[in-house]
Amino acid sequence: MNWRRFRAIFHKEALHIVRDWRSLMMALAVPMLMLILFGYALTRYVDRIPTVIYDQDGSPQSRELVERFRGSRYFSIVERQGDYREIIQRINHSKAILGVVIDKDFAKTVSSNSVARVQLLIDGSDSNTASIAAGYAEALIMAYSAELREQQIVRRGAGKMETPIDVRLRVLYNNELKSKNFIVPGLIAVILMIIAALLTSLTIAREWENGTMEQLLSTPVRPNELLLGKLAAYFLLGMADMAIALALGVGVFHVPLRGSLLLLTFASALYLFGALCWGIFLSAVTRTQLLAYQASLVSSFLPAFILSGFIFSISDMPLIIQQVTRIVPARYFVAVLKGIFLKGVGVSVLWMDLLFLFVYAAIVFMLASRKMRQKMA
Repeated sequence: MNWRRFRAIFHKEALHIVRDWRSLMMALAVPMLMLILFGYALTRYVDRIPTVIYDQDGSPQSRELVERFRGSRYFSIVERQGDYREIIQRINHSKAILGVVIDKDFAKTVSSNSVARVQLLIDGSDSNTASIAAGYAEALIMAYSAELREQQIVRRGAGKMETPIDVRLRVLYNNELKSKNFIVPGLIAVILMIIAALLTSLTIAREWENGTMEQLLSTPVRPNELLLGKLAAYFLLGMADMAIALALGVGVFHVPLRGSLLLLTFASALYLFGALCWGIFLSAVTRTQLLAYQASLVSSFLPAFILSGFIFSISDMPLIIQQVTRIVPARYFVAVLKGIFLKGVGVSVLWMDLLFLFVYAAIVFMLASRKMRQKMA
């Protein structure tokens, strides 16, 4: 490979990136915009659930249960209704997700050591939120039930009831259980895939559409020199986006970076190189910018967003989809990002994911190089 021709192609592509200020601003602004939007808007917390309570008993025991709901951060009491119809209306108008109905003989049943009834009415339109809300409400009611049972035992002179099991909870790696500590590192994988695959997928196709590919073919430039020269320009742009995303994640969202910055840079460069090669390959295959953009969107961005474990847990997916995720490079890069950011682990733990990223980058580079030789033959 002639380094002079390589530098010429790199210089040409860098000038094109700088002069096309719209694409440049999009490439630099997208990481910041995505991190800000997803970092603040996307959360896995389900709290302040709009709740309507229908207390038919009005006793001190039932009012205490109502206060438990009111004092919990997971529930927001929007109104205390007087019948079932008003609760259903609230749920139908999306003004409430949960309705709590306390039986009229609640206190009497509790005092007679019988089972009191509390009904939960839940809007199941959003199944995930509904199941979480049901779990929160059941846990709160069961805790209050245990306290009432303990008070009854104490009043009978049997002494304080001791729990046979002492559960001590210790959360590792994300002590405060903040969803942004998981979301922001995963966003870096999606951002690099967008910048790399979408922008480079247009570069060769643009040369064919603008008629400049014929001029390049008339020069002594070889396929690998053209490929690497274009890759180098976009590689620097991608690493700049990586630096922006890292600065925002650590500086603005205060995501802990417990692992090696050098290992993070190496893994990002490996993943970025593979994504760039895939974009070049698609651009060489399609020859039109529109088709290249659509192919890149389907084959890179959507898998990185949906099948990488960034948003949806892979273990919860159907078995056949779990097997499909094994060929998605973003899955392994997300695992590397979580390991470096949150766990602080190194190569001894992440070597398998890094090996897959290396193999992926090598295979895609060979495919892109072969396709370039065919196009320039």
